[in-house]
Amino acid sequence: MIIILVALEDELRQKDLPDLKIHYTGVGKINATIKTLEIIKDYSPTQIINYGTAGSLNKKLKGLVEVNQFFQRDMDASPLGFKIGQTPFDDIDEIKFGNGGYSCGTGDSFVMQTPKLKLDLVDMEAYAIAKICYLNDIKFRCFKYISDNADIGANDDWIKNVSMGKKLFIKKMRHLLID
Repeated sequence: MIIILVALEDELRQKDLPDLKIHYTGVGKINATIKTLEIIKDYSPTQIINYGTAGSLNKKLKGLVEVNQFFQRDMDASPLGFKIGQTPFDDIDEIKFGNGGYSCGTGDSFVMQTPKLKLDLVDMEAYAIAKICYLNDIKFRCFKYISDNADIGANDDWIKNVSMGKKLFIKKMRHLLID
């Protein structure tokens, strides 16, 4: 069984893909963690797909992109000698699913300036979902629609673009299900 996790109904509604199970995590790593664990307990999915919006730190990226590398962008224990994005005393530094795709840094802040950790995208849920899938040996794919450039105008751009990517994601899902 495939489950799609989305932070907000504004990004994708159940009626947009009525043949698939879509669940909403809410915003942020804690909410995404709780919902992902509930989904695994209740449904035992074979694959979880995360779809949502993201800010791009790579100005060449536009539209819908697939993400395969995940980091915690707001984890900063560098005064203790750890790399930015590395959780102290945790064996899992970076999470990677498959090849190709882009990197995403997840944090509990809306990014409006370039973070210290150099990545392609920033969001608020993907790392949490990816880590739980990784730890539970569940297939994971992540698709993000570039809603803004993670800069001073990001809030206005996100508000304007939050629902713009769902047509591209719906098309991608129909293509994946046929293959």
